[in-house]
Amino acid sequence: MSEKKIIPPDSNTSPERKTNHHDELLLVNKRLAQQIEERKKRAAELIIANTELAYQNKEKEKRAAELVIANAELAYQNQEKENRAAELVIANRELAYQNNEKQKRADELSIANSELLFQNKEKEKRAAELVIANAELAYQNKEKEDRAAELVIANKELTFQNKEKEKRAAELVIANAELAYQNKEKEKRAAELLIANTELTFQNNEKEKRAAELVIANAELAYQNQEKEKRAAELLIANTELTFQNNEKEKRAAELILANNELQAFTYISSHHLQEPLRKIQVFSNRITTDEHQNLTEKGKYYFDRIEVAAFHMQALINDLLNYSRTSVTEKKFENIKVNDVINKVLEDLKTEINLKKAVIEISGDCSAYIIPSQFHQLIGNLISNSLKFSIKEKAPHITVESLYTKPKTKRNKSSTDYCHIIISDNGIGFDPQFESRVFEMFQQLNNKADYKGTGIGLAIAKKIIENHNGVITATGKLHHGAKFDIYIPVV
Repeated sequence: MSEKKIIPPDSNTSPERKTNHHDELLLVNKRLAQQIEERKKRAAELIIANTELAYQNKEKEKRAAELVIANAELAYQNQEKENRAAELVIANRELAYQNNEKQKRADELSIANSELLFQNKEKEKRAAELVIANAELAYQNKEKEDRAAELVIANKELTFQNKEKEKRAAELVIANAELAYQNKEKEKRAAELLIANTELTFQNNEKEKRAAELVIANAELAYQNQEKEKRAAELLIANTELTFQNNEKEKRAAELILANNELQAFTYISSHHLQEPLRKIQVFSNRITTDEHQNLTEKGKYYFDRIEVAAFHMQALINDLLNYSRTSVTEKKFENIKVNDVINKVLEDLKTEINLKKAVIEISGDCSAYIIPSQFHQLIGNLISNSLKFSIKEKAPHITVESLYTKPKTKRNKSSTDYCHIIISDNGIGFDPQFESRVFEMFQQLNNKADYKGTGIGLAIAKKIIENHNGVITATGKLHHGAKFDIYIPVV
């Protein structure tokens, strides 16, 4: 826009015209004072935000320094504006551009912090998986050592039994020699025949007992040998299975590393390579509409408006895709939390939008469940935001959130486990019942995109979060009569 020149009043100008000019100048000064107050408030808010971010890293200190310089420059410009009313339009435009740049820097810093936090969580999860794998390997090694100790004990027992058999055989040889000696003695001593026969009968009985014991010992030895062979075969099978499991774990680990690398590449591309040119498109289109607005035709202005809308939609789509991908890789750390605590935090975050739409929200019941706090916060936030977004324009939104202990009555899950049943219903535009099975699919938008903007990923993220909790989510609705979502989360 061209600069406006202030032409000094002519000496021949009538007093009435001078008075009007004076009133206009006073009005301009009042507006300027209001804008200065607004800028002071904005500057104070920026200083607070920079103070909170200053401790995080050296980059934030640089950004804080830039912000202090910008504020000093803004104060200088305000003083200059008090003296130069003619430069008011140019100064305001420059200030708006600087504020946009500061907001972008703050957004980039927030994205970088979120990404750093996500990477730290991934590292912790990998370390936990490695600890579990090491513990399992140590347990398997201990089992192998126990099996080896059992085998050593069995071998010692077999050696002992073999020695016993050798002793019995030596005793049998001695007994035979003694029997021969006694027969010779019987030939010489006929008078001792009765005694010798009695003694021989006794010895024969003893021999039969020894022979029977030897047969039993041989049978027991054969049985023990068979048992040892079975143990050896079981040990061989166990070793083979353990080797197979180790190979499978190595394959799974390699596949997991590959999947994580691909996901990290996708996240990096989405957060850097895709968003960077998108930000440039938004910046340059904003500059053209700001600096060249008066040179554009009505059709050109319309086209640039459509560019800004498309860029905003693409930004929202990229962010939703990143949120959907992170629900699969985020560490699943469950905590026993009251559902109402999460709901109250979500309502606090959406307080501005709730007040803007004059929405009425009723909360009843109170049950606890083991949940992932961050993911469950995102789930409740998506559902309540949808209820606010898809409300009827002529009617204030009325949303009810109820939680109670129950057992699921769906066909897919008939478990006897207790569940926390969360019911979220509204009086919005609803949807046709024939689309109940499609509402949780990716990119499904059942309403007019011009009237209700969105990416069609929010409910898909909600379903993914419920699957991470081993739960069930269903949707029912009627066109122009609201929608209802039933969520079942296992209590334990």
